Amino acid sequence: MKISGMTLHSIAIADPPLRSSYGLHAPWALRTIVELETDSGIRGVSETYGGQGPRAALEAMRDRLLGMDPFRLAGLFQDMDREAAASGGDRSQTWLVPGENPLDQTNRTFAAIEIACLDIIGKAVGRPVCDVIGGRVRDRVSFSAYLFYKHAGGGGGDYPDEYGEVLTPEAVVRECHHMIGKYGFQEIKLKAGVLEPEIEIESIRALRREFGSEIPLRIDPNCAWSVDTSLLVGEALAEELSGGGYLEDPCPELKGMAEVRRRLLKRGIETPLASNVAVTSFPEVPRAKALDAVQIVLSDPHYWGGLRQVQLLSHLCSVLGMGLSMHSNSHLGISMMAMTHVAAACPNLTFACDTHYPWQTERDEVVEGGRIQFDKGSVRIPDRPGLGVALDYDQLARGRERYEKVPFRKRDDEAEMRKHVDPNWRRVLPRW
Repeated sequence: MKISGMTLHSIAIADPPLRSSYGLHAPWALRTIVELETDSGIRGVSETYGGQGPRAALEAMRDRLLGMDPFRLAGLFQDMDREAAASGGDRSQTWLVPGENPLDQTNRTFAAIEIACLDIIGKAVGRPVCDVIGGRVRDRVSFSAYLFYKHAGGGGGDYPDEYGEVLTPEAVVRECHHMIGKYGFQEIKLKAGVLEPEIEIESIRALRREFGSEIPLRIDPNCAWSVDTSLLVGEALAEELSGGGYLEDPCPELKGMAEVRRRLLKRGIETPLASNVAVTSFPEVPRAKALDAVQIVLSDPHYWGGLRQVQLLSHLCSVLGMGLSMHSNSHLGISMMAMTHVAAACPNLTFACDTHYPWQTERDEVVEGGRIQFDKGSVRIPDRPGLGVALDYDQLARGRERYEKVPFRKRDDEAEMRKHVDPNWRRVLPRW
């Protein structure tokens, strides 16, 4: 069996005006849907970052992929990794929004190819992807309620707004009630680094009062705080972040994270620190461990280099005694299932994964049958081979039409902030 064709679909999906320390989400998020076809008629699909850059990187692989055995992934990764190694550099560039770091481009490109090939392999042998990559340790994967401060609007111009404006602790609680009521999540994460730290502290406290200590809480300011402010927040929320919660990327760089950890421990506070910014490549994991800067690594199959790389990360974290969770970006059902399959095959991925999926809508979904369903905050591995999803080509065509109308080809949250909120806004680290 050989790969005989590759089709790339550039699409746009509505994205609400969500806030983070990077700025403001644009009304549209860009995604690329990859289809690989084999000479035996099997098609594999994947979903990755959108816009001109990711598409061009995939297009550059076309000649290398055509005629390739989809089972021969290790050699392809070795070749691509060797070529990328020559560039060097530090991948943990905290000022870049996810998916825009040029040093991760090779990993992102390989991941899109690998996931589509694994979908092919699963279909060829009649087994789900999680079983193809070594076997599942769980049949369902838990995700967290991913809360954001946001402005009013549903994204995409005329899309409905389920949550309204969320810029106060009271509104955060309301948003969480709606999300848990609809999807049944059992853990809660708040994207912070947007409002004054005192307001964000009160938001977490309000969530604890409303939902009780049985639901773990976590907060992620995306490096918006100084070491001193991170310590202040860590002390203020020592109780609220206990019992399975964590403090994620409170300040920039591993050195700063290590100092926050040291000072918290000195005060008897053992809140674990998590990261998907300071730790984004394998060499950074043992360094983070040695510094005691990060106790929980947030994986991501898209920029870590695919599902099997996430499994390797899982093994490494297990050896080092570190926890594992999963990062998310704006995505549709194909990525949802890729994340679910690899999480099911990682024994020590015991924290509920992040997902932006509730922020996207049925109107934009490109998989047959509509949206992936949650049951008590979890997604079940389907009894179908491969990823367990197929493309809805009518919906895919609508996504391509939207893409052609979108006036940008690269995510820029800072520009959106200047356009819609504050013309003088710049991402400053730390802000507080």
